[in-house]
This record gives sequence, structure tokens and C-alpha cells, in this order.
Amino acid sequence: MTIDIAEAGGERDVQVGAARTLPRVLPALPLRETVPLPDTLIPLAVGQERSVKLVEDVLAGDRMLVMVAARSSEIEAPGPGDVHDVGVVGSVARMMKVPDGTLRILVQGAERVHIDRWARESPYLVAEITEIPDVVRETPELTALTRNVQETFSSIVEQVPYLPEELQVAVANIEDPSALTSLIAGSLRLKTDEKQRILEEPDVARRLRLIAEVLARELEVISIGSKIQSQVQSELDKSQREYVLRQQLKAIQEELGEFDESAAEAETLREQLDAAGLPDEVRTQVDRELRRLEQLPPQAAEHGVIRTYLEWIASLPWSASTEDNLDLAHARQVLDEDHYDIEQVKERIIEFLAVRRLKPDARGSILCFVGPPGVGKTSLGRSIARALGREFERISTGGVRDEAEIRGHRRTYIGAMPGTIIRALRDAGSRNPLFMIDEIDKMGSDWRGDPSSAMLEVLDPEQNSTFRDHYLDVPFDLSDVMFITTANALDTIPRPLLDRMEVIQLAGYTADEKLQIARRYLVPRQIERNGLKRSWISISDAALKAIISDYTREAGVRNLEREIGTLCRKVARDVAERPDGRPEKRVAIGEARARELLGKRRFFAESRRRTREPGVATGLAWTPVGGDVLFIEATAMPGKGSLTITGQLGEVMRESAQAALSYVRGHVADLAPELPEDWFATHDLHLHVPAGAIPKDGPSAGITMTTALVSLLSGRAVRSNVAMTGEVTLTGQVLPIGGLKEKALAAQRSGIETVIAPALNEGDVEEIPEHLRSKLSFVFVDDVRQVLEAALELRRRRAPAPAPVPAGAPAPVPPPVSAAVFAG
Repeated sequence: MTIDIAEAGGERDVQVGAARTLPRVLPALPLRETVPLPDTLIPLAVGQERSVKLVEDVLAGDRMLVMVAARSSEIEAPGPGDVHDVGVVGSVARMMKVPDGTLRILVQGAERVHIDRWARESPYLVAEITEIPDVVRETPELTALTRNVQETFSSIVEQVPYLPEELQVAVANIEDPSALTSLIAGSLRLKTDEKQRILEEPDVARRLRLIAEVLARELEVISIGSKIQSQVQSELDKSQREYVLRQQLKAIQEELGEFDESAAEAETLREQLDAAGLPDEVRTQVDRELRRLEQLPPQAAEHGVIRTYLEWIASLPWSASTEDNLDLAHARQVLDEDHYDIEQVKERIIEFLAVRRLKPDARGSILCFVGPPGVGKTSLGRSIARALGREFERISTGGVRDEAEIRGHRRTYIGAMPGTIIRALRDAGSRNPLFMIDEIDKMGSDWRGDPSSAMLEVLDPEQNSTFRDHYLDVPFDLSDVMFITTANALDTIPRPLLDRMEVIQLAGYTADEKLQIARRYLVPRQIERNGLKRSWISISDAALKAIISDYTREAGVRNLEREIGTLCRKVARDVAERPDGRPEKRVAIGEARARELLGKRRFFAESRRRTREPGVATGLAWTPVGGDVLFIEATAMPGKGSLTITGQLGEVMRESAQAALSYVRGHVADLAPELPEDWFATHDLHLHVPAGAIPKDGPSAGITMTTALVSLLSGRAVRSNVAMTGEVTLTGQVLPIGGLKEKALAAQRSGIETVIAPALNEGDVEEIPEHLRSKLSFVFVDDVRQVLEAALELRRRRAPAPAPVPAGAPAPVPPPVSAAVFAG
């Protein structure tokens, strides 16, 4: 039904056109991804059981039904709440059954209706409906809108291939604007929401505006598409012309017998790739790139990119590998030749070889060597590779902050190349080398990515069989690669990465071990590197011991080798200055000659000198470069009871100082009974840890600070041959610490004879070399009183800290005293 509203002279005449009477209740057919429109033929496929039943019942009756669009296409069987409220009444004009049991129907859309309520939902939806009549205002604006829509749509039909030309004639001959909107909306490829909005609008003028907006947008899109198509066609014409010319040039070259460099280059690459033994997935990718390379002219920018990519693929060891030498006796011999002691590491390598010998396809664990600089972590990796008969490649990750360094850059970037893992594989020329990933604890991260996260896949045996470099974009199997990483400390290694590695600690060397290493490895190597012969020079054990104790102070042997090199260079200079280039006689370097060549002594055993006065305690520290000996200094002065802590100490170490002072104040009657009761109220205390330029932190300085304070207050000096480490509580308990082996090595280097340590660390002594344990006396304690008993001398060296001075009298200033420790 149509309501015509004519306006003239301020009066309105409403004319109601003749219309058929619609039933009040009709079956409702939900449509997915389809919006019905009045005055249009709508083909539908009906497959659901309830919809087939609906169509059969309709055909048996008056053939009328209501079509409504579903709100979502994802709902398989839309219910009353899943469909729109406005639909179209239609009559089934034709029906055809398909062999698969579904129906094909053709429905003639008629009146627009509103669904008032749902009469029932089973076996199919039935709705109570009310017709929505069109509202038509016969105005010049409506006429203008109708003509504009007709002209615009005709223009679109001329430019869009999927619209038949007959639509131009049909649109031009339609006089009813409502039917015009339905025809155009049904012909265009509009979104479901847009079509539903057009359907729900009863005002024909407004509906025409909606159609006009849609047509204007479509016309703009078509215009832009035509422009793009024109540009593409121009490029295609140019490419086709170049192709024809190149084919002609190729024929001319073949006729003249000239050489086609581009084809020969592609053929050479194909031969290299055939010989590489590529996996099937990689081969598919390579063949696709080869076809592209052959079709591109050498002058094309992408030609060089594809060629470089294929060259990288061909250069990788996809099938080349070395055979492991699984002779355990040979491996042990090689490790013993290259390294002294480190039995734990050697045993672990022998175990790895034993497993590989019994189960060749076993996946090995990732080893992580942790220890101070100069203990031989990297050289140990070389020895393992030599023992296995594998290629060795070292990858340094220190300071790496870009994830692309590990995974490579994508080929879309200019100058892109694979990451360090793939480059190292190419350099190794084998798919099962030994990779030494150095300084893994020094990787960083910034806006360019987190390389440690990229390392997770590389170092995980469960994932690295399909490692995918960004540049190659094909999987490479890293499961046969043996990975060994090195680090100075574990604190900076991300926990997920550390979890994938088996940590093997390499502590520093004792003086005796350094002597053996120098005699067996360092001296012969430096003699050769400096152009000397072994028959020309000898360095005595006394000279080596002097260098170890007086010219180096380190956990490893790097500086020791450097000083031995200095001796060799000075001898080499004397030999080079002789006319015949040979020494007159063999140069024997003893202790005195070594001191003469190296200059003044650089390190001293300070414990005896630093602990002469009461208030001095010697502590043991752990650092990333090995153990060390530090001193804590304590002094008292007249004041108001404050505590000053200096030496660039961290928060944990400051708290240890407060805990030590609290314990001493709480037990001062037993520790220093001669002090007056108000001594702490009239004196300030100062704790200082020398080497103030070095940050220090950790709880293991607790008992050292306590000992320093008790020594100061009681006047009893700390024994000069004693050093200590341990955390202290307010109740005087001594808690365990870490790094006892490194601290014991530092004590041995500094001439300490007795080490006081927590009783709970007694089991850690087993890690200390037996010959070092025989030279050190360990005192294990669980209470501070035991520490004081073992550390303090029995007699006072001077009177305890002074009592308060009467007002007006000059206050005596006590001499400064000291003690030190750090870390845990």
C-alpha cells in the first residue's frame, strides 16, 4: 500500500492506493547474509529441516511467507531474537528439489511489514505482522532525487562489468520511486546492514537520499579503480613489450652463438642448489624463487635480491656434516692436553660422549660455563670441538641488543642478511658444528627487540629443529648443533633462558694450579708467540710464584700470561739486538731477574698491616670476576649516637650494618663490659668499606661488621691471618652465604690461613680443591659468639673506646680503625 501526500496552498490531500489485504499471521523464513526487498525476485537455497518444512506447508496453502534478515551470519538456526523486526512478504513463484534434499525457490517480494510478535517457534517461526506503507511526498525535491539516482546508476552500469546493460533501460522506465530504490539496492553489492537500513526506511524521499549516498560512494570507488587499472595496464603493456623484445634478443643471440649470462647464472644456481641436498619444504620455496629469477631482467632491482637469497640457501650445509669421534680415551687425552684440572667439566663432556655413543640420535643438553674471566671457558669449548672432531664457531653476544642479530632481517629491507646463527653455520660448512655462544649474560634489549627471547628457540632442543631465520624464511634443523654458552654471572641471564641450560661453575685457580698451568701451557705459548725457542729461555718456578703472588691478583690466568709475555718480549728484544739474532747463552730467569724485568711489586698481603689496630676485620667477597678480600673500617668519636656508613654500599649491605650494630648494642654488657651504660648515647660510629669507587652489596658482610664493631669497643684486635664471611641476624645467628669456593681462593691468594664461615656451608668445602683445603683452616660457626672467639685476640692492644668527657674538657680523638667485606 502507498500513501501519497500532495501539498498545495497549505492544504494536504492524502490518497491511499488500492492494496491487497495481508493475513495477520504468516510463516517467517530467516535469511542469512541476504536482505529481502519489495518488488524484487529473490532466489533462495533452503537446506535446514525446519525451513524445508515451512516451504512445503506454504506451497500447500496460499504460497505466502515473510522473509526477514538475520542479524548475524554465524548463527546456524536464527531464533526470534536473532532476526530484524522489518521484513518483506513474498509469494513463492517457483520451487525445485535438488538431489541432496535441499530446495531452490524463487520468491516475489511484495509488501514491507513489521513483525509485532512471534506466534510460535516450532516447527518453524510464525509471526504476527503489520504492513508498513510507503510515505511519498510529491515534491520537486522527490523528482530531482529520482532523476539524480537514475542518472548516477546508469553511469555506474556503464563502468561496472557485473551489472547488465538492460538495467539502464529498466531504471529509466521506472516511474515509481519506491520500486526504483528496491531495484537499485538489489542490484548493487551492498553490505547487509546498509540494505536493511534502506528496507526499514518508510519515507521514499529519505530512502532515495540513502541510495544517492551509496551511488556517489560507488562512483568514486569506480573512478579510483579505473585510474589504478589504467596505470597497471600501462605497466603491463611496458612489461609485455620488454618481454617480446627480450625474446627477440634471445633468439638473435642464439642465432649468433652469443652467451646468455642471465640464463647461465640461473643454471649455475640451480646446479648448486641441486647439490645442496635441500629438504622438500625448502626445495619448493627455492624452485619458486628460481622461476621468478629467470623471468626477471638482470636490471630489475629484485633480481639482485633473489639471486643473493638463493646464493645464501646454496651456501648452507643442509646435508653436510662431520662424523663425531666418540672414542672416550681420545677425548680424555685431548682435554687433559689442553686444560689442567677442571675435572668436573671433563667428566661432563665424557658423559655426553658416552650417551652419544650408546644413542646416536640423543638430543644433548645445552652447557653453560660460568666463571670469572681468564679461567679458560672459551678455550675449553675449542678443546671439546677438537675432541669430538667437530667444526668450532664462536659467536659473541656481548652487547647485542637487536633481535635481528640472532634471527636476521626480512628480505624487504635494503641490505638484509641472515642472523649470526645462520652465518656461523655457513662459515662452519657443517650442520653439526660446536657453537660457543660467548658472554650470553651481557645481552641487552631495547626498542629493536629482545635477543635473549630469540635465543630461547635456538637453545631449546624441543624447538630448534625448526629454527626459522627471518631472512631465509624456511626452517633449518639446529638439533644436531652442540651449543655451549659462557657467562661471568647468572644474575643477568633471563630465567627462561637459564632454564634451558645446564650450568657448570668454573671457579678461579689456586696458586699451585696457576703454577702448573703456567709451566705447562702459558710459558711455552708465550715463548712461541714472541719468536723465541725453548732452548733460548727458561723461567724458574720461583719466578712464576713471584709473578702469581706479587704481580697478579685474579681468579684466572689472563694477567699471568700477560706478565709472562712481558718477560719473553724483553728477552726477545735482547736477542734481536744481537748481530747473529741468537742469544749468547740460554737466558735463565729466576725470581730476582723476573722482579728486575717486571718492576716494582704491585700487590701486597695487607691483612697483617691493616689489622694491627683494634676495630679491623678482614672479610671475603664474591664478585663476577672471582673472589676478593676486602676490609671494613670502624671508628668512634664523640657525638649523639648516630651511625655513618660509607664506601658506596648497597641497601642490603647497609641493612647488614644496622643489624650488626643492633646486636652489639643489645649484648654490649657481655661483649665490652667495661663500657659505661651511656656510651652509645655520647658517641657516633662510622663504618667504612675502602675502594669507595666500587659498588658493593650483599648480606655476607654481616659477621665481619659485627666483629669490627666488637673489636673497636673491646680494644681486642682481630687476628691478622683470619678472614670471614656470613650473614648475621639480630639474635646473633650466622646464616649461609654463596660463593664459598671463590672466597676461599681469594683468601689463599692473600695469605689468609683461617676462614670463618657459616656451619650450613660446611658441605660446600667439598667443591674446594683438596690441596687448598689442606692449606686453609676452616672454622664453621652458627653464632656470632663463636665468630668473636675465633677471630679476636685474647688480650687488648689498647684501652676500649673512651668514656664520656666532662663538659668543657677537650675530647680525645681515637685513631681510625677498620674492617671490610661485601657480597653474598
